[in-house]
Amino acid sequence: MNILFLCTGNSCRSILAEATFNALAPAGLRAMSAGSRPAGHVHPRSLALLQRKGLMQEGLCSKSQDALPLAPDVVITVCAAAAGEACPVYPGPVVRAHWGVEDPAGATGSDDEIDAAFESAYRLLRVRIEALLALPLEEMVHDRAAFGAALARIGEQGR
Repeated sequence: MNILFLCTGNSCRSILAEATFNALAPAGLRAMSAGSRPAGHVHPRSLALLQRKGLMQEGLCSKSQDALPLAPDVVITVCAAAAGEACPVYPGPVVRAHWGVEDPAGATGSDDEIDAAFESAYRLLRVRIEALLALPLEEMVHDRAAFGAALARIGEQGR
């Protein structure tokens, strides 16, 4: 199963989700990330956070949703609707869910405050990814409506 984490710039939230998912997921599950308007680089604070957490950074890059190597089975948008951010759309017959997460790239303040925004985004994504991985995925892939509903409930966690 291929899961796409999709956001606008693909430099922070979706990158953190991709790396976290791939570190936690069993064989047969893979995450990718992309953006509707990719920044063209991974935010240095995202890379620093992943390094602190001991998560792989190799192969992570900011890319367009049109440049994916595989077709996704599941698309999870991670843009924060509360911030007025327009979520990208992914066409095709996939299971979709929205997990709004504030964009840490927009954080201001001291270095510690900005790092805290990245840490907060990471923690929220990790809790949701762990909940996704706890689902009976082998059963859910056969019921797209139930799978989508379960992913939507997960997206409400931590709000």
